[in-house]
Amino acid sequence: MNKIHFILLFISIFFFSCKQEISTPERINGKINNISVIIDDLLWNGEIGDSIRNKFASPVYGLPQEEPLFTINQFPVKLMEGFMTESRNIIIIKKNAEEDFKITKNQFANPQNIFQISAKGANDILCLIQKNAPQIIQTIHQTEIQECQYLNRKSLLDPKFFKDSFNIKLEMPSNYQLMVQKKNFLWFKKEIISGNTSILIYEVPLNTIKNKTNKVTDIIRMRDSIGKRYIHGKEANTDMITEEAYSPYFSNIVLNHKRAYETKGTWELKNDFMSGPFINYAIVDKDNDRLLVLEGFCYAPSKEKRDLMLELEAIIKSVEINKKTAQKSKPKLLALFNN
Repeated sequence: MNKIHFILLFISIFFFSCKQEISTPERINGKINNISVIIDDLLWNGEIGDSIRNKFASPVYGLPQEEPLFTINQFPVKLMEGFMTESRNIIIIKKNAEEDFKITKNQFANPQNIFQISAKGANDILCLIQKNAPQIIQTIHQTEIQECQYLNRKSLLDPKFFKDSFNIKLEMPSNYQLMVQKKNFLWFKKEIISGNTSILIYEVPLNTIKNKTNKVTDIIRMRDSIGKRYIHGKEANTDMITEEAYSPYFSNIVLNHKRAYETKGTWELKNDFMSGPFINYAIVDKDNDRLLVLEGFCYAPSKEKRDLMLELEAIIKSVEINKKTAQKSKPKLLALFNN
């Protein structure tokens, strides 16, 4: 009798273990910023397909050349099953008697977003796409940021360096090299094929950005001052400046639970040919009596830049600001803004 009980117990543990293993989705390592759209060819080649492309393949703000927000791969509904375990972001469009919009997380893989849109007629489907596109875009973008951060964590620079320098925690990949270290200023660079990506970290007084009606003016002045002091080309008088031909995109956001200003635009070297996109975050850090500024920019003339800029954004958005310590505050970069 005890032997039978033991066998039954062993069988139950075995099946429980198998169930646990099956129910744990495998991790996806797919391409960044890709979407699988599961939709019949007839709908894809009509007004509904046009709407999807207009919403999810619209140009990315702040890049010098036009690049799509996401790369879209379309598959007919009959092939749906094969892509449910291989795609990180899936949009399923179907005609159905019941109108519905649903988001399912990590059902077949991890991380994974499945967005299901269904309605009886084409106009109803179009309305659901129009209504829910902002939420879908935000969800996918956040997932891609987290995926970049997950990959970065495989090899990071010593976090103590950032704590000692700026009283912050930052997940900086170890393939970034420190180029310039000054009081209240750090410049890291990573070499890539035919170019490089960079991260700047610096702190300035809280009143550096004070223009209530046009904060972009102060931000441009701030970053141009930084460029004049620290970032130059090989020839004289080739400082990095904000390109004047294109107005930067500006947003008020919250970063690390603090008010922050997000600015996306294009930089160039004055009197030189080099240029590229930048993304700048100025965080209002009243606890430490400063604006903490983190900026990413890249130079990659022969490459698409969308995914490069996403990696920089992911690094910056890993920042965690520590509370002010008892030590004496560091001197600020007041001299930069007296010109």
